[in-house]
Amino acid sequence: MKVWFAATEATPFIKTGGLADVVGSLPLALAEEGAEVSVILPNYGQIKEQYKLEMEFLFDFIVPVGWRQQFGAVLRLKQDGVTFYFIDNEYYFKRDGVIYGHYDDAERFAYFSRAVLEMVQRVEESEVPDIIHCHDWQTGVLPAFLRIHYQHLNRYHDIKTVFTIHNLQYQGVFPEEVLGDLLGLSHEHFTADGIAHNGLVNYMKAGLVHANQITTVSPSYRDEIMDPYYGETLEPVLQHRAVDVRGILNGIDYRQFSPETDEHLVENYDVKTAEAGKAVNKAALQEELGLPINPDVPLFGFVSRLVDQKGIDLLAHILPDLFELDAQFIILGSGEAEYEGLFQHASTIRPDKVASYIGFDVGLAQRIYAGSDAFLMPSRFEPCGLSQLISMKYGSLPVVRETGGLRDTVQPFNQFTLEGNGFSFSNYNAQEFLDAIKRTIDTYHDKPVFQHLIETAMEEDFSWIRSADEYLALYRLIAPSVD
Repeated sequence: MKVWFAATEATPFIKTGGLADVVGSLPLALAEEGAEVSVILPNYGQIKEQYKLEMEFLFDFIVPVGWRQQFGAVLRLKQDGVTFYFIDNEYYFKRDGVIYGHYDDAERFAYFSRAVLEMVQRVEESEVPDIIHCHDWQTGVLPAFLRIHYQHLNRYHDIKTVFTIHNLQYQGVFPEEVLGDLLGLSHEHFTADGIAHNGLVNYMKAGLVHANQITTVSPSYRDEIMDPYYGETLEPVLQHRAVDVRGILNGIDYRQFSPETDEHLVENYDVKTAEAGKAVNKAALQEELGLPINPDVPLFGFVSRLVDQKGIDLLAHILPDLFELDAQFIILGSGEAEYEGLFQHASTIRPDKVASYIGFDVGLAQRIYAGSDAFLMPSRFEPCGLSQLISMKYGSLPVVRETGGLRDTVQPFNQFTLEGNGFSFSNYNAQEFLDAIKRTIDTYHDKPVFQHLIETAMEEDFSWIRSADEYLALYRLIAPSVD
């Protein structure tokens, strides 16, 4: 089974969010299960020089982008049993600052998708993929290109595509002119059954319409996006293809996220030494961020983008109530200026209760997982979520809204059976969120029970192996002649 991942970010090379963690980790698990996996990425200027020095030049080629004929080159780097290819074009990818949000993103990612397919003609025949696994809107046009421009060619006959939705909210929406100018498609494809949506070209919809199979990053998110509330206006397309849409829960790489080996922590620990180890890390975190060093109050962490999707409006709404609780709160993240200012102000007026760090610091994030007693994720929607999986591994009990991957991974504490690995609330409601925090505080003061929950959470297994097996089963479903 030869699988190509087409994606626009992957750890450790380039990261803006959870997509990079998936694309950096899942191929390693697939390779361990026997698949031949390659990952194809843009060769961004932001990739560290240490990786660029390891890349070897393979070939250059011409990539059609509508009526244009653009230069491209392919570089290769092998790491941990996975081959990484980098599409090199300085005009499109060697830019300062962010990797998304440029005026010509429609062209940049149309180029990238065509370049991946053009590679098929230039690699050895033994390297031609059985599956091209595309990720999010940036590669949504790739399945359309394959079916319309390439599938009639011998090398492409048997290639199948899987398209994974990591976040349906971001769809890659562009003017109608893109259809012919950049995609080289005739107007017959600009229809409700094609890639047109609300009078615009929609790259996400192109993937939903043309991929052989569609996946989401959790079973609950798969079901939610069939409904208008979560479907971001694409629910009719998803409902039409419902039989081809599967929810496969993301995992995490415990080689990267483990309190036993994390170099960012003051003291490492495992499930057997968690009580003492977390106490040391908690005191150090309180000191680092200027909170009173007090082992007797629960410490809540929040590490996220400060945007409404993450439930930050609920957190903002109950902030005055949090001041009255016998607890401490740490907020790490950046986003909307309104929320950045609010939490900076809160840490100024109540430094005994709230500490805030506006921006992002990997080391501090890891120390918050290790030093906090509980971790807040009141998301409006959450396709899968990574932070609750990390927090459980570090023994910080998640307090989540029951949506998407949060519902699939966090079992709410049952005070009668003592089962559970966290706390939750069902409706997107500030009072319910506050009540969940209060339940967490009450349970915190029952030390034996709280420690039992910590040990249960730390022993959960959300590694990638289970997910990899599900993806391999899906690949075999659409390419049954290949093993």
